Amino acid sequence: MAVKGSIMKMHEIKEMTDAEVNSRLEELLKEKFNLKIQSKTGQLENTARCGQVRRNIAQVKTEQKNRLAQSDS
Repeated sequence: MAVKGSIMKMHEIKEMTDAEVNSRLEELLKEKFNLKIQSKTGQLENTARCGQVRRNIAQVKTEQKNRLAQSDS
């Protein structure tokens, strides 16, 4: 699994189980919320992390959608 603080690769996400994908999405959404709070209070040091988290969320949601489409077919 990817190290916290880095951009995940799609092959890493594809290797995860459905439960792991859902868990990772939940973690990323919590992290996004925390980063947003830190940004508003002026405590955020690594502003690039917001974009990384947003990108990771999009990748995880894309994989969830692909899995759902495969199971429907």
